[in-house]
Amino acid sequence: MPKSATKAKEVEAFDFDDPKLYINRELSLLEFFRRVLEEAQDEGNPLLERVKFIAIVGSIIDEFFMVRVAGLKQQIAANVVDLSIDGQTPAEQLAAVRKEATALLRDARRCLQDILPRLDEAGIHILNYPDLNDNQKTRVDEYFNEVVFPVLTPLAVDPGRPWPHISNLSLNLAVLVRDKKGLPHFARVKVPSTLPRLLPIKRSSGSVRKDGTVPHHHYFTWLEQVIAAHLDKLFPGMEVVEAHPFRVTRDADIVIQELEAADLLETMEAGVRQRRFGSVVRLSLNESMPVHIRDILVQNMELDGNDVFAVDGPLGLADLIHLYAVDRYDLKDTPFTPSLPPALSDHRIDGDIFAAIRARDILLHHPYDSFAPVVDFIRQAARDPDVLAIKMTLYCVSRNSPVLDALLEASENGKQIAVLVELKARFDEESNIEWARTLEAEGVHVVYGLVGLKTHAKVALVVRREGESLRRYVHMASGNYNAITAQLYTDVGLFTCDEDIGADATDLFNHLTGYSSKDDYRKLLVAPINLRARMEELIRREIKHAQKGEPARLIFKMNALVDKLMIQLLYQASQAGVTIDLLVRGMCCLRPGLPGVSDNIRVTSIVGRFLEHSRIYYFENGGKEQVYVGSADLMPRNIDRRVENLFPLRDAEMIRYVRDTVLETYLNDNVKARRLLADGAYERVKAGAKQQPLHSQMWLVNHRPVPIKV
Repeated sequence: MPKSATKAKEVEAFDFDDPKLYINRELSLLEFFRRVLEEAQDEGNPLLERVKFIAIVGSIIDEFFMVRVAGLKQQIAANVVDLSIDGQTPAEQLAAVRKEATALLRDARRCLQDILPRLDEAGIHILNYPDLNDNQKTRVDEYFNEVVFPVLTPLAVDPGRPWPHISNLSLNLAVLVRDKKGLPHFARVKVPSTLPRLLPIKRSSGSVRKDGTVPHHHYFTWLEQVIAAHLDKLFPGMEVVEAHPFRVTRDADIVIQELEAADLLETMEAGVRQRRFGSVVRLSLNESMPVHIRDILVQNMELDGNDVFAVDGPLGLADLIHLYAVDRYDLKDTPFTPSLPPALSDHRIDGDIFAAIRARDILLHHPYDSFAPVVDFIRQAARDPDVLAIKMTLYCVSRNSPVLDALLEASENGKQIAVLVELKARFDEESNIEWARTLEAEGVHVVYGLVGLKTHAKVALVVRREGESLRRYVHMASGNYNAITAQLYTDVGLFTCDEDIGADATDLFNHLTGYSSKDDYRKLLVAPINLRARMEELIRREIKHAQKGEPARLIFKMNALVDKLMIQLLYQASQAGVTIDLLVRGMCCLRPGLPGVSDNIRVTSIVGRFLEHSRIYYFENGGKEQVYVGSADLMPRNIDRRVENLFPLRDAEMIRYVRDTVLETYLNDNVKARRLLADGAYERVKAGAKQQPLHSQMWLVNHRPVPIKV
């Protein structure tokens, strides 16, 4: 029997439902957070960058509890018995993630304690209030009296005043006071989020360095400590016995009954308001808090003891991100100026981006390439008298968005504008609601997507009159139309006026804004319509190439790999002899290196300076290479419950750039890369004896090759 036929038979007979073949999603996500923390622990990173990564860990752990832990608790409360992909019950998963999250936060605080003395040496001093000198205390006391005291509201708890609502992610002081009769009373004081958590005391000049520069020294103290030191002013006539900080995390996953909602925008606004009142999923407090105070909090918030997280050090690590605003650029990554492909450099001179796109497709690789051409594309469309219509999808939008400003200008100029604003973009709802209201007020056609589906695709369509006909110009990308995140995330975008893609984009918008039962597209892979089926076809095609002894390789770059059916298909491809490299930034439920199952699969994760956000799918296809780029990860929610799109690259030089420069550089990274092991752990990739260190992101910064020759 031929070798390929034997492999095909083995693929068909193997039990791919065995839970041992998969890694738990929640634990894999926490492993990703661990890799983010490693960036804070990396002494090769500048000090303020390390602080930034600690803040990021604090923020993503908050979101993890607000969404993932809350979801597990809801499943347990509803007696859900469905097992996870690796065969665990919700209760088993909850116990496991609590253990891992506790260890992760403990390590994050240890890292912070290691960094604080170095910050102090570098001139950034975070002081505890009792350690302030007399002059510093005088400054802080004046600030408290003038700014802090007027906004504080002490809330007593007694039979006439019930337990107050503790809002999500709020920092509070649990205060015990004693009246003149010696009777104890409990009160809660909320630390106002409208004031800086790290209170700046002063800035002063340091000594002259060897290079002749004079660094500034910055001094800060913790706001909650300042408030605790002045509680006598909030409770006059009472003896302040003790005060201890605590922080609450609530269930923030919004459930929307869209079919019953007459106005989705109003429903979302109500949902954002309700987020503050979700059930408590975590109570964070200091280890020094005595048991009697802890019991008051647990009993009144009706918590399980397992929901209490006692830590050493400051609560709410996410607030450390404000330190990053300190103007000490010597303690941050070296900035760089994004580049432009030559075709767009010429456009900046002659001012016609449409002519540049007509000449050939143009690829942008952010943040190495500038986001300015995307803004120029919409802005020129807004001002061009021959442009008749602009259609866009908007997912996460910055508050001061130049793209939105250009759309408003286009509306003023009489263009037909249709914008799909995704109101359910997690934790960006308020900004998107604000923009939706603004656009509607200016007469823009604003829609909110399809019932039951979140629109995550990133597409902009411009319809332009040219002579006696119309031409469609399209921009598609893996990243959002957000000028801020485009400087921080790695993403890939494409300008094209390909007729088939233009027609597909038109069909997609008709699907989003009207009624359409279209079940296929010419070139685009669109979820939930044809993306799953086409991806399966492309992977199976690679299997057939391998079985024929033809070149067969898959290189997939994505944020997450969770979909069980896709994982099973990749296992089958590995068994058939397809070489598979997976660049997965975050969650990965596939186990690489399992004998007879995933021997040919290697999984690499890179965090580094930039958030790896691009999704690239490469198929060797027997030597006739194909590359798809777009918004979709291989997760059930992306493939089945979202509107996503993947678009093909049709230019041979462009495919070479993506394959040989972008993907190959990531695959050869031996500085920031981590390799996934079969047991779910990650190990650092190290340079060999004859290898030079290769930091993929910094290599791409320093070697921004011209991808397309004009």
